[in-house]
Amino acid sequence: MEASSWPEPSSGDLAEDLVALAGLPDDSPSVPQLLTRIVRLTAVLLDPVDHVSVTVDGHGDHLTQAASDRIAEAVDLAQYAQDDGPCLAALRAGEPVAVPDVAQAVVWPRFRDVAWRSGVRASLSVPLFAGSGETVAALNLYARDAVAMRALIRHVEACYRPPGDPGSLPPVDRGSQQLVAGLGGALRARDLIQRAIGVLMGRDLLSPVGAYQQLVEVTPPGLPLTATASAVLRQLQH
Repeated sequence: MEASSWPEPSSGDLAEDLVALAGLPDDSPSVPQLLTRIVRLTAVLLDPVDHVSVTVDGHGDHLTQAASDRIAEAVDLAQYAQDDGPCLAALRAGEPVAVPDVAQAVVWPRFRDVAWRSGVRASLSVPLFAGSGETVAALNLYARDAVAMRALIRHVEACYRPPGDPGSLPPVDRGSQQLVAGLGGALRARDLIQRAIGVLMGRDLLSPVGAYQQLVEVTPPGLPLTATASAVLRQLQH
């Protein structure tokens, strides 16, 4: 569906959905639906972004779980054909990968050529993760105006660095603020869950995988893993 035909979403949904994703088990049936919703909201809300998609690992082959339009899909497919590109780099490294100038992306010639012919001048791929903390998808933001993307790129990259001076960052639109707030909340949720996993590892002599599985098993249906993680950490304090 074209992004322009989507209805205007309610305020705050994008940030809430990114945090919700971070609290879901990786294999939750709600993950694909939530990823699709995140793409829709991102395409509608973020002023600098013209095309949006989300890349997932489909049992060895990468695929686009959802896209705002055919241009986003085409740029994704160019990366899958080369088995490399910013979306795959973000998926593999778990860090945002920015291309502030598509013309300079010489290491990814297929991505560069298809993106340029499609009118894309800058991109940003952001890793998304669920409850285990492992990356489950890459959110791909494609823009026709490279200058307009610069501030958003700086804000997203700042989420993954130690806290600095907020005043040093340029202003961004409200939709971009939602994205950045959601990424920050998701990173805090991941930290909370990982601390709880560490407690379970030490208390019950479990591996990281075993501790994560135990956290999933004891979390009541309908509650996020962060709720159980908070309870585990509170027990440690008493």
